[in-house]
Amino acid sequence: MSLIIFSVIILSTILYAVYSREKSEQLSVEQYLVGGRKFNAILLFFLAVGEIYGVGTILGFPGGVYAKGPSYGIWFLGYILLAYAVGYFFAPLIWRAGKQYGAMTIADIFKGHYSHRGLELTVTITALIFLIPWAQLQFEGLVVSLNALGFHLSAPIATIIAGVMAYIYISVSGVKAPAIISIVKDILMFLAIVIVGGAVLHKVGSVSHLFEMAKQQGALVKVDKPMDMNFAISTIIFQAFAFYAVPHVTGVFFTGRSERAIKKAQIVMPLYMFMFPFLIIISYFALATIPNLDKPNSAFMATAISLLPPWLIGVIAAGAVLSGIVVLSMISLVIGALVSRNLIKNISEQAQLKSIKAVVILYLLLSMAITIFAPSLMISLVNTAYYGFGQILPGFIGVFFIRKLTPIGIAAGILVGDVAVLGMSIGKISIYNINIGLIALILNVIVAYTVSVLFKRNPIFVTPITKQENSSQPSISSQKHVGS
Repeated sequence: MSLIIFSVIILSTILYAVYSREKSEQLSVEQYLVGGRKFNAILLFFLAVGEIYGVGTILGFPGGVYAKGPSYGIWFLGYILLAYAVGYFFAPLIWRAGKQYGAMTIADIFKGHYSHRGLELTVTITALIFLIPWAQLQFEGLVVSLNALGFHLSAPIATIIAGVMAYIYISVSGVKAPAIISIVKDILMFLAIVIVGGAVLHKVGSVSHLFEMAKQQGALVKVDKPMDMNFAISTIIFQAFAFYAVPHVTGVFFTGRSERAIKKAQIVMPLYMFMFPFLIIISYFALATIPNLDKPNSAFMATAISLLPPWLIGVIAAGAVLSGIVVLSMISLVIGALVSRNLIKNISEQAQLKSIKAVVILYLLLSMAITIFAPSLMISLVNTAYYGFGQILPGFIGVFFIRKLTPIGIAAGILVGDVAVLGMSIGKISIYNINIGLIALILNVIVAYTVSVLFKRNPIFVTPITKQENSSQPSISSQKHVGS
């Protein structure tokens, strides 16, 4: 029964994705990548939360609490809450820059604003390095979700199935299919979490009793290490801002029809936080009743299987699989766009479209191969991804607010930040357990400002987005550096 329910939901969404395709014979690059910039607040809401709440939430959050304790939950919840407040002001500026410069990738913003090839390449390569391994997270979640149906598929077979499904969704209509499927995915995911959490409460009777059960199994219910709080607080601050430099999140805002639509979507996004109390309950139930899981990420599914009838497992598995597919589809599109629009220079729109589709196929094949044959390589890179994306933030500050940051200074800062992130991550360097992305970002800002000040021979200063008045073109002025 679970397989039938799962198959019906998945096939229905595939047919819906095919039906969603534009009636025109050939999609333009803008239609394929950013939906023609026509998405309203409702569609933006579902697509944006599709990027925030994916398989990493439904499986990764309980798995993180199961493996690492309450400190994991504190920073995870904290950064998302703060990110909503940041996004209310930051996301409309991303849309404005995207609209003004015709941007379809994060690197397009810098290309349009500064017209500096070196900075464009620096942002492109940074985005690619830290974005490529994110497919591993989705594939891991998809393997767990498919196996919950009772198949007990090997990792290679489950990975291949997931890759084929992702390609089907994005091949038919580009970004529009993931956007529409996000609606179904979010409803199923929310229902799955509430149903499983409700089943736990029905089973144990009360939250206090649940925590007593978990404590009896040796589970931590409070943070008792100051160093854990150092990491949690620094991560909340860093990732709340770094979230808006994640390339596939930035790409979501390009699809909006207006700044007003972006703000409307941001206002209602916090409503999704209602599901996290249920996820916490599920996490501690798994700790109390299934204390020796080999794979912590299976905590959610293991709890669901232990409490629910088979047909509901089919619904829950479908929600989890669609959560992974939506994010995997968006990542694939962004990778294709970065290579075809920013890494490769000056090719026609038709060639771009063909190149994007080819890169998507190659990326999915490469990701599947590395996931199957060298998963530890991908995992080590995934752990540094957010740290790397955050190094693009000073560039955004220059585009939006500060005129005196030069493209050379921004590029130098990003490179130093990237090297610091990779060096500290590979060398396992910890400074009072502070988030290494934040430490690298501080170095990044210092270098960006210093280089901008010291190397100002005939610089071109571009008026920031927030200071341009009713102009579709950036205001540019040359200024020679006089004195010291």
